[in-house]
Amino acid sequence: MAPVTPVTPLKTAAGRAPTGVVFLNLGGPETLDQVEPFLLALFDDREIIKLPVQSILGPFIARRRAPMVRENYRKIGGGSPILRHTRSQAAGLIERLDARFPNNAPHKSYVAFRYVTPTADDALKQMAADGVRRAVAFSQYPQFSCTTTGSSLNELWRAEKRLGLEGQFDWSIIDRWPTHPGFIRAMANTVRDAVLTLPEHQRETATILFSAHSLPLSVIDKGDHYPQEMGATVAAVISELKLKNPYLLSYQSEVGPVKWLGPSTERVIKELPQQGVRDLIVVPIAFTSDHIETLSELDLEYGDLAKQVGYRNYIRAAALNDRPDFLDALGEIVAEHLISGDRCSVRYALKCPGCTNAGCRTMPQPVGVVAG
Repeated sequence: MAPVTPVTPLKTAAGRAPTGVVFLNLGGPETLDQVEPFLLALFDDREIIKLPVQSILGPFIARRRAPMVRENYRKIGGGSPILRHTRSQAAGLIERLDARFPNNAPHKSYVAFRYVTPTADDALKQMAADGVRRAVAFSQYPQFSCTTTGSSLNELWRAEKRLGLEGQFDWSIIDRWPTHPGFIRAMANTVRDAVLTLPEHQRETATILFSAHSLPLSVIDKGDHYPQEMGATVAAVISELKLKNPYLLSYQSEVGPVKWLGPSTERVIKELPQQGVRDLIVVPIAFTSDHIETLSELDLEYGDLAKQVGYRNYIRAAALNDRPDFLDALGEIVAEHLISGDRCSVRYALKCPGCTNAGCRTMPQPVGVVAG
C-alpha cells in the first residue's frame, strides 16, 4: 500500500514538521455493542494470552464471557471511559510540551488502542496526514510487560507496514516509567487523599492494598519484567508516602483456563479480616485511568465482597485520570525523553530469556540523538 499523502501538513513555530506522541493502551469498548468484538480480538491475540487450540477456545471464551462483561459495562454507564481519559491526558501533555518547547509547538498527540478504535492504523494515518516526522511511542503502562507495552508496540510496527508507511517516521519509545519521580508523586498523592477520608484515629492502622492487573505465569516464567517493575513502583510509592501503614501487593482480572500471577486481589480481600484488618485502602497501581477494572471490579465487585467479609472501611484510591500532578508527570516524562535523545530504555532491547517472538523488541527507523 502506498504511503498516506499529507492533506494539511502542520508546521511548528520554527517551520519544522511537528513531533507526534502516540499514546499506547489496551483501550476498552465505548458502547455495549463493542464488547463482544473487543473480547474476540483480545482472546485471539497470542501476545496477550496463549490458549490451546486458540482459534476455537479463544472465541468460545470470548462469547461465553460477553453477556457478563456487557452487564458490567452497563453498570458503569454503558461503556469504558478510557478513551475520554486518555484524550484528556494527551491534551494535558501537549499543553505542557508546547509550553516547555515553544519553538517546536504545536506538538501533536494520537491514541492507539489495541482492540478497539482508535487503532494504531488510525493514529498512523492521521500522523502522516499531519506531516509528522519525529514520533514518540509513549506506553501508558508504567510497568513494562510483553503482553501490554510489547504487544502494543508490535502492533504499531505491523500497522506501519500494513499502511505502507515504513520510513515515514523517526521513532523513539518511552517503554516504561515505573519509578519516575513525577508518577510516584502523583500516585502517593492519590493514596494520601484516600487515607485522609478515614477518621483520624484509623488512618495509621489502615492496610494499603496495591492491586495490579495479573499476568499468566507462562509469561512470567519466560522472564517478563512486569513483577520486578511492579514491586519497584510499590516500594517507591511507600517511600514517598512516609507512612507506617502495613501494605500488600496483589493481582486482579484473571481470565481464561491458565495459571495467573498471584496472590489474587479477591483472595487477599477475603483473608485479611481473619488477621484483624478492618480498614482497607485499595490502590489501582498499574492503571493510570478509570476503566472496567477500577469502576466495576474494584468498586462494585470487590466493594460488595468487602461488605460481606466485614470490613469497617473499604476505600478505593482514585485513579490518576487527569489530575494536574499526573499531567505534570506525563509532561516531565516526555520532555526528559526528548532532551535525552534516547531511542528507548536500556532494558527494551534485551529480550526475555524465554522469548520465542521474532518480532519482539524491534523498532523501525529509530531516531538519532535529538537536541532538546
